Amino acid sequence: MDVCVHEVTMAQAMDTIERFVATGEPHHVVTLDASMCVGARHDAELRKIVCEAELVTPDSAGILWAAKRFGIRLQERVSGVEIVAELAARSPRTGISLYLLGAAPGVAEEAAHNLQQAHPGCRIVGTGDGYFGPDKEAQVVEAIRQAKPDVLCVAMGIPKQEKWIAHHRDALGTPVMIGVGGTLDVLSGRARRAPNWMRRTNLEWLYRVITNPRKIGKVMTLPRFVVMAMAERRPAE
Repeated sequence: MDVCVHEVTMAQAMDTIERFVATGEPHHVVTLDASMCVGARHDAELRKIVCEAELVTPDSAGILWAAKRFGIRLQERVSGVEIVAELAARSPRTGISLYLLGAAPGVAEEAAHNLQQAHPGCRIVGTGDGYFGPDKEAQVVEAIRQAKPDVLCVAMGIPKQEKWIAHHRDALGTPVMIGVGGTLDVLSGRARRAPNWMRRTNLEWLYRVITNPRKIGKVMTLPRFVVMAMAERRPAE
């Protein structure tokens, strides 16, 4: 389907991110979901970013289903919200520091507070909202450079966050940069994740529509994704 995804579990993804941090060199982590696949089909820039990212994790049940159809059994979802939560949980032990950027004013700060409350010693070295214009970009980038985080979590939505990271990748001087979508809203408590049983039965999309009708646009990419996957020839054919 013109994109790639790595066959990783959450534990493997964490190990990979920690190796990336140790190098000190810039790495882009993409959390691939069905809507990104649909967008990448007609957006050459986004498609290039996904294919060139150092780590691409399977961030939806749709990705697992499509991979299985193509003969690849991915073991589990590795989502942005779970990656950030796990990095924060490990931070007191690993020393890895985080910078939270994006969402509405105040959300990143609330997410940082909640993570530090849940994981005493968690190193969050900076926060910022995503409501800034082009005239403020240099200032935002410089603030991140001064904070020197190991991992930058950008919550601006697909594809804006992926393109922002790719555009500023070299200037940021950050070992790991990851687009995390609505993660900060969830971690701040302003948005809730679907109950475990809905996630286990792949009904998280339904929960999103019920609790936030504005998500209908993203959810409506799912039928397009299914059609795209069904139209692809299996490798064995």
